[in-house]
Amino acid sequence: MDMMFFAALAPIIWLIIALIVLKLPAYQACAVALIISFIVASNVFDMTYQNAITAALEGGTMALWPIIWVIISAIFTYNLSVYTKGIETIKEMLNSVSTDQRVIVLLIAWGFGGFLECMSGFGTAVAIGASMLASIGINPISAIIVCLLANAVQSSYGSIGLPLTTLAQLTNFEGSQIATFTTIQLALMMIIMPFLMLVIFGKSLKALNGMIPVCLVAGLGFLLPALIAGYFMGAGLSGVAGAIFSMGLIVVYARMFPVHNPDYEIEVPEEKSEISTSKAIKAWLPFILIFVFLILTSKLVPPVHELLIQFKTSIPIYTGEGAGPYTFVWIVTPGTLILTSAIISGFVQGATVSDMLSVLNRTVKTLVPTFITMITIIGTARIMGYSGMINTMATTTVEATGTFYPAISPLIGAAGSFITGSATTSGVLFGNLQADSAAVIGASKVGQAWMAAANAAGACVGKIISPQSIAIGVAAVGIHGVESQIMKFAIKVFLPFIIMMGCIVYFGLSLVDSFAI
Repeated sequence: MDMMFFAALAPIIWLIIALIVLKLPAYQACAVALIISFIVASNVFDMTYQNAITAALEGGTMALWPIIWVIISAIFTYNLSVYTKGIETIKEMLNSVSTDQRVIVLLIAWGFGGFLECMSGFGTAVAIGASMLASIGINPISAIIVCLLANAVQSSYGSIGLPLTTLAQLTNFEGSQIATFTTIQLALMMIIMPFLMLVIFGKSLKALNGMIPVCLVAGLGFLLPALIAGYFMGAGLSGVAGAIFSMGLIVVYARMFPVHNPDYEIEVPEEKSEISTSKAIKAWLPFILIFVFLILTSKLVPPVHELLIQFKTSIPIYTGEGAGPYTFVWIVTPGTLILTSAIISGFVQGATVSDMLSVLNRTVKTLVPTFITMITIIGTARIMGYSGMINTMATTTVEATGTFYPAISPLIGAAGSFITGSATTSGVLFGNLQADSAAVIGASKVGQAWMAAANAAGACVGKIISPQSIAIGVAAVGIHGVESQIMKFAIKVFLPFIIMMGCIVYFGLSLVDSFAI
């Protein structure tokens, strides 16, 4: 391996040391990574200062629009639901579905947790899910673990598909193609995970007694709608559709075929408050509107989509070879649609303009470190991509691993989400590396998209052992000093899944390449 490879790897090595050894906050570590990438690109890869600066500016612009715009809108929607007490109504409705703890685990950790992840992301699913399960008497550590496992499968669909849409944008593949391939790669994990969650929760295979049909409904109920929505409507609606259908099917099944096992029975208060239809609709309204707006403005409704897609602005930013204008899509972008849904719902739920501005102000203030992280890490990725650093890493890695590279590609995606705690950032760091490596080993364009998607699938597996996710769960249930205990268990789950994912990607690449010929 030559010095060019190690120079190209410098920003990644720094991030590993900074985040794992030095335990620096992500926004500080990523800011330094940007500086390192600038120095390496300028002095080792002969990138001009102007090109390096404009590459970073293009990355920062992409971070601001649409990524940070989506993050602000999604978290604001959730925070506004907390402020208006809508989220409390939703919790109450979910807890009334069944008196069996196992059904509630699937409904809250898998169904509702998936819905929260796909709508807002950024730890809300683990925090809310674990605290809800602990509040009904489930062991706090078990509550954290089952929420971590559920969230891991669904993390690449977070914030209206932000990790997938970002990955697609950076690698120049269609969002629908990335979403479809990611879902196919995660399919087996999606089916297995509800079963595994219950075995871990019940500490025995006996926990599956009477629950196998519900687990299949949960897993397939997410997988099939996610696959269909991803293929026809793109990454934004893939996970949302899966979460909604899975949650709905669990509720319907639990109502039609009630599960009763005295070992898992929940004590239900004799007097339960009735939730009116209007109150329920108001509580769910923000999420209903988001789903409706995303469908109405998608390619499924050509007249609306064609009208609104015209509201866009293209400006040149990067000045080097291969430069193209960066396009701002103003209306048909998830951030705008989510914020519009939140504002309409806020008025319906009784919030004033002043209330919403206050919630928005608090939301933005708490997210400032995230903004810095996204701007600097995507700036880093753009410099590394345009300068040839990623191509050098890809070529050298393939030389070392040969045609076996696809088997380790999910591990690279997992390392990204483990280091940064984010499936989005993992895609930013390694998405182009995966696609370039696929090109080096002779994969078709379709095969290169398959390999890019492998990064997203691997990032999901990496989330199982993400220290950030574990910390969020521990904080949510109010226990301390159990992080290492949870991590040791999580590693045991991580290893078989990452091996399984490597096999799926390795053998799947030959299959998709054969279809491409």
